[in-house]
Amino acid sequence: MEIKRTPDDRFENLPGYSFAPHYTEVPDGEGGGDGGTLRVHHVDEGPRDGTPVLLMHGQPTWSYLYRHMIPIIAQAGLRAIAPDLVGFGRSDKPSRREDFSYQRQVDWMNAWLRANDFSGATLVGQDWGGLIGLRMVAENPERFASVVIANSGLPAPVDVSEERAEHVRKFRADPKPVAMEEMMQNISNPNPEFPERTFAYWQKWTWETEDPPVSLLIAGSVDGRTLTPEEVAAYEAPFPDPSFKMGPRAMPSQVPTLSDDPSLPANLEAWKVFEQWEKPFLCAFSDNDPVTAGADAVLQARIPGTKGQPHTTIQGGGHFLQEGRGEELANIVVDFVKADV
Repeated sequence: MEIKRTPDDRFENLPGYSFAPHYTEVPDGEGGGDGGTLRVHHVDEGPRDGTPVLLMHGQPTWSYLYRHMIPIIAQAGLRAIAPDLVGFGRSDKPSRREDFSYQRQVDWMNAWLRANDFSGATLVGQDWGGLIGLRMVAENPERFASVVIANSGLPAPVDVSEERAEHVRKFRADPKPVAMEEMMQNISNPNPEFPERTFAYWQKWTWETEDPPVSLLIAGSVDGRTLTPEEVAAYEAPFPDPSFKMGPRAMPSQVPTLSDDPSLPANLEAWKVFEQWEKPFLCAFSDNDPVTAGADAVLQARIPGTKGQPHTTIQGGGHFLQEGRGEELANIVVDFVKADV
């Protein structure tokens, strides 16, 4: 496995992000690379004996996304832990598309979780942070006391017809490229009759675009505040050149949207855990995220631990509500965790 590592000086003087780095070596799954390991970075702020709050980011962001929330959580006496997924942030970046899969991300983060021996934790997952984080919870239930999911879910597409699936496969294999404007239009105006095709625009565009403008994609998916030029630049810090962007390019195609997806069996096993999950489980979705609209209803219908919880629909914020409504989400998390302690 060929691994890229972003130089440390790329992370100097980023606005609002002065947290000390922490690193953990995990097996790369191939026995190659630097001694067969990958370096995973995380932020760790707040008292060492505080309840761990595991803040999981998604694609194409990194732990910088949680910079508004980390101080609030830490000042409340909780331990704010924000890792960077492999391929993102200060974590190592495998260079090939085949290096990335849903299962590998789960394996890498499970190894990180166990190596640091976190327990009694609350998961806060958004975007891929929920997809990966929920699998971590299901596979390490003894390490988690509660869950908060914001604009995310655990996809298990068991009822996609073969006709619809074949339509999506042909679209993704079409040599005709998808323009960014076309992709944005389809994501912003999802077709409720054909959600697989809508998301396929994002999957196809991210893979075919050698140098996706990560920072602009994030800035365009925030509602409630305008990112400064320095903040926009900070989202590009992990990627000195396009060769570092294989994680952001590859991961959208790993979201299970069709019934033959290789990650479906593992997600169905995770659902068996959550359908018996009695520990507190909170949904805190924004009301204007076109990507995950309706996923909170699915979670609340199927997970016993959601019953009686103070689920919140956050007004505005967009997909990356940690930017648009970070203070509000942080306070929701603090109140939820402290009510359960």
